[in-house]
Amino acid sequence: METLTDVLLVTANVGSLFNNVGEIQSEWLKQLYKTIQSYKPQFIALHLQEVGGKKYMTNMGHAEDFFWTLESSEEMKDFDRSCIYVDNQFEGDSFTALGNMYFIHKTLKNIQQYDFHVEDFIPVLGKNRYIGSLDRVTTVENEKFPKNFCPDFKWSRKGFMRTRWIIHNQGLDLVNVHLFHDASNLIACNSSPSIYSANRNSALRNVISRKSDSRQTVLPFFLFGDLNFRLDTFSLVQDLSTAANVQTVKKDSSNEVQRIIYEEKDNDHQVLLRIEEKLFAYLHQAVFREDNGRALLKYDKEVAAFHDVIREEDIKFPPSYPYSEEHAKPTQYMNTRCPAWCDRILMSHTAQDLIHRKDDGEKSVVYNTMGPNVCLGDHKPVFLSFSLKTNDHI
Repeated sequence: METLTDVLLVTANVGSLFNNVGEIQSEWLKQLYKTIQSYKPQFIALHLQEVGGKKYMTNMGHAEDFFWTLESSEEMKDFDRSCIYVDNQFEGDSFTALGNMYFIHKTLKNIQQYDFHVEDFIPVLGKNRYIGSLDRVTTVENEKFPKNFCPDFKWSRKGFMRTRWIIHNQGLDLVNVHLFHDASNLIACNSSPSIYSANRNSALRNVISRKSDSRQTVLPFFLFGDLNFRLDTFSLVQDLSTAANVQTVKKDSSNEVQRIIYEEKDNDHQVLLRIEEKLFAYLHQAVFREDNGRALLKYDKEVAAFHDVIREEDIKFPPSYPYSEEHAKPTQYMNTRCPAWCDRILMSHTAQDLIHRKDDGEKSVVYNTMGPNVCLGDHKPVFLSFSLKTNDHI
């Protein structure tokens, strides 16, 4: 007999959350609780990246306080089981700064989790907290990407964390992924696709192929995290600057480009766009917010390379990064990077088939951002709410 289990998947890069411990954290939790109250999930999967932020050595204590505040809050009291995995072992070479949090509502009775050591599913009981080294935790896989995945750039704490579940006899893989970012805007706009895009492609392809190998039964999967997908900057800049004069400024000591300036040919030669390594200042920034940035979706090309194995719900929200971290400017983007849909929730074709869709036109599947009009740091959390088709009996 087919049953439905209400599921909420959330992905959030929380790096900036721990640089400003007070107001922004309480607002972030408030928006999460509001989302939970609106959609009333029975199973919550919260995938976090950059736990502890850039100053993780001093901020990990704040991160742990944040997890305990969430788990013990009045709003979460009806979730009587939980599994929390946080990699905070920054002293080794395997540090990913990933955190996976799973919450199970008291009404959800039939749920199990995979133990990779005994190679079988086991019941989920009580509160399970694993904060520290996850090397010996048998219900999670946590791996940093090898250095050869990003050979031309600094090796960084990027990787994936995977758990496996059975909900009412329906198996699922849930994978938290943090892919490589664009280190320089100047390099990103050099070619189409950029070298950064190629590195992300190979890393994500590796994660997907690992999921399909012969070591375990292949299950439907949801893959969600900061995938760092960027707009095709080369093509975007060409289209934005068709009526502009281009000036390239090079460093005195070398032939290396320091900045590119695009000036309007009329309108008193007003600067239309200025690009530096960590500057992307576009005069008409509103284009990224108008109609949820729909006009720019044609430049969002990175996911298309995976259409053979991956699906995604239609994006109807503005780019999720890089938002201003100023409390008074919650909808404004910083001029550090070209705004992009970095935070994504993807799924296998088999997982998409498990999403229940109502015939009466009622909004049964919601793919959106949390807190669109409040400051939650430089990334807006992205969530997917849906009913999962499950079975009471095999």
